[in-house]
Amino acid sequence: MTIEVVASVDTVERFRAAVDARDLAGLEDLFTDDVRLYSPVKFTPFEGKAMVMGLFGVLLRTFEDFRYVGEYSGAAQTSAEGVTLPSAVLVFRATVGGKEIHGIDLLHFEEGGRIKEFTVMVRPRSAVEALGEAVLKGLVAEGLA
Repeated sequence: MTIEVVASVDTVERFRAAVDARDLAGLEDLFTDDVRLYSPVKFTPFEGKAMVMGLFGVLLRTFEDFRYVGEYSGAAQTSAEGVTLPSAVLVFRATVGGKEIHGIDLLHFEEGGRIKEFTVMVRPRSAVEALGEAVLKGLVAEGLA
């Protein structure tokens, strides 16, 4: 096991604990300054730690009954640079606006173990639409959109 994989495992554990506790401050040092988050409701990524942290603030308030139900780790190619990095897939279930969501969070880790790229995929389409509306409303309320 390499140092990068060990650091990634620690980051995943800390990330899950912060999300479970709805602890936004606990997420702060887990992201690189230039993190990119690819969302199912926006074509271009959310870029930079400040924007991603703002988005997570909205998400932590928007999701109802959010829980991780599975986890996989390995390596995968990033969207931005096209390089292969240590990665983890976290499988989740949640509810937004009465719609049940099934989804995954794909996390890519930089050399120090922090999250460099984050991709969220959800289904079904009606849940994506409900999530998009709720997140946009939250981003506007926070002055981020």
